[in-house]
Amino acid sequence: MSTRPDAMSPELADLVARTRAFVREVVIPAEPRPGETLELDARRELSERAKEAGVFAPVSSAAYGGLGLPLRDWSPVLQEAGYSPIGPAVLNCMAPDEGNMHMLSLIATEEQKETFLAPLVRGQERSSFAMTEPHPGAGSDPSALTTVARREGDEWVIEGRKRFISGANEAGIAIVMARTEETVDADGQTRPAGATMFLTRTDVPGWRVGAQIHTSEQVISGGHPYVHLEGLRVPGSAVLGQVGEGFRYAQVRLGPARLTHCMRWLGLARRALDTALDRVERRELFGSPMSQLGLAQGLVADSVIDIETSDAIIARTAALLESDERAGQAMSSVAKVHCAEAIYRVVDRSMQLCGGDGMSEELPLAQFLMEVRPFRVYDGSSETHRWAISRRASRARRREIEAGASPLDRVAPEEHDG
Repeated sequence: MSTRPDAMSPELADLVARTRAFVREVVIPAEPRPGETLELDARRELSERAKEAGVFAPVSSAAYGGLGLPLRDWSPVLQEAGYSPIGPAVLNCMAPDEGNMHMLSLIATEEQKETFLAPLVRGQERSSFAMTEPHPGAGSDPSALTTVARREGDEWVIEGRKRFISGANEAGIAIVMARTEETVDADGQTRPAGATMFLTRTDVPGWRVGAQIHTSEQVISGGHPYVHLEGLRVPGSAVLGQVGEGFRYAQVRLGPARLTHCMRWLGLARRALDTALDRVERRELFGSPMSQLGLAQGLVADSVIDIETSDAIIARTAALLESDERAGQAMSSVAKVHCAEAIYRVVDRSMQLCGGDGMSEELPLAQFLMEVRPFRVYDGSSETHRWAISRRASRARRREIEAGASPLDRVAPEEHDG
């Protein structure tokens, strides 16, 4: 199965086809064995081939060497990239770099773009987004942020501890979220206390990578370690956006970033189902091909349903993010929960259809499951998003009632009778 070119422009359809061919012909043969990692040097070699093929950095700024696709066109390309677990990294559309590049393109000053965005788009640097902290700091609740930044003359001094900082082992650039007190700008404007984002190099005093956190997904190098901010000094020009507005800017990053995770992992779910479909066509049980057995057909059908509904909700969310950012941010929570769990189910069913080989290193499915499982936690756990989704639904219904809608529980039971 594959993404379809319905209503694509000729240019987009061509890019999708070229991405599909590159991933299948170049990337998949270079995949590391289960339990192994694509190391940085091998990734860079493959990325150079992606540049030659014209499929590198598809969603990043064209001004700095990317292809500059609009958000509505991201999904079919990222699904094709995600058909291999290393595809997005090779094509430079993998988290956290992809989300960081998107945010920088929208918020950074021209000087910041030249210094930090340009090398990321060109694949010369990797980056990390340092927000998550050890308990009781920021995690599912970003407002619990404990890292602090204090103003000293023309500099900021940052102190704190971060954890699960993806890519930090190889990152040369980082965006750090820290709590700041109320400040007054040079022009006399007061900035409220809150969270502020700072840009920094990582090869400077005060940034220290700490203990490694070994997680289930291993195919991409970079890790998710602790990071210690020990008197990290950055200039005033390192503030990303405005002081005190960090949480608002984080939503600019997190909404599309959640959605691109859905796109990439949906590509891998398609690969998992293709693997299972090939197996059920070749294998016979009880005198019949597995593809003709009802129980196997049920597993296949449920996976097709999960893939198609995920594809549809991704498209709807992308359209909303372009037309109504507030509604798009809310819908990105719905998309994230649905896709994270649907994709996991597809991979799990594919393993089941492939029997013993599905559990082994004879097929890559077990590795795929280990790669996609954390998505139900990363970028907000399913439970956290369900909490937010429910609250938004309740608020919306209260507003409808205040505007004159009749609460259904006030309608007499006989009025519901046919």
